[in-house]
Amino acid sequence: MTEIALTQDSPAAANIPAPKHLPDAQTVTAVTHWTDALFSFRVSRPQSLRFRSGEFVMIGLMGDNGKPLLRAYSIASPSWDDELEFYSIKVPDGPLTSKLQHIKVGDEIILRPKPVGTLVHDALLPGKRVWFLATGTGIAPFASLMRDPETYEKYDQVIMMHTCRTAEELTYGRELIEGLKNDELIGEMVEGKLLYYPTTTREPSEHMGRITDNLSSGKVFADLGIEPMTAEGDRAMVCGSLAFNKDVMAVLESYGLREGANSEPREYVVEKAFVGEGV
Repeated sequence: MTEIALTQDSPAAANIPAPKHLPDAQTVTAVTHWTDALFSFRVSRPQSLRFRSGEFVMIGLMGDNGKPLLRAYSIASPSWDDELEFYSIKVPDGPLTSKLQHIKVGDEIILRPKPVGTLVHDALLPGKRVWFLATGTGIAPFASLMRDPETYEKYDQVIMMHTCRTAEELTYGRELIEGLKNDELIGEMVEGKLLYYPTTTREPSEHMGRITDNLSSGKVFADLGIEPMTAEGDRAMVCGSLAFNKDVMAVLESYGLREGANSEPREYVVEKAFVGEGV
């Protein structure tokens, strides 16, 4: 049998469709559906991507108009991970998530390798305790920070407050935190340092109520057996809806904490990049 080499100019080659690839494409390596409305997925990591735990990137798919449809998503995996993890809500009529929720292993997504964000250690002054305050998928940047050894090197205590409507919606964060105890890299660092305070707002559970209420009333301090928040020793990071962020900022400032940024580190920082479906 004679082999025929096909070149771009040969008639036979013209009938072979060229492979289709998305711009800045990365391959999906795992997908987990946690509830009817929440899912996480992992993708390959661009060799050129360097990021600080807590930062976000723009990811997406091609829109119906043939143009990239992108949203900001926090990287849920730590900076040392070989892959990138994301945690997302499913919005039935959302331009992006209505499509993104159907991705499967082997599919491609668009990932722009230009990380940015405020929820990073560099944006906070040194302190003794750090509070991670999140609602819903706002836990994603803290999923990154809780798996980063630097977090436990910088702080004596790490407190993860996560609020969702139902207990089922807390599953992603709960399983991640439970797994940290047996993590080969940071298991020993986490022991005795990481405190987890999950609450629900609609379904009865061990701890109920909004983060703002539990902080303002002092209930979280009593439940965890810890001292109240002070500007001298406590630092905080906040990620949720615009309304949630605004309410939490008021509570933190009532304790004397001031908002910081990459350019001016202070006692707390807020991620304001997420509007709409890409929280």
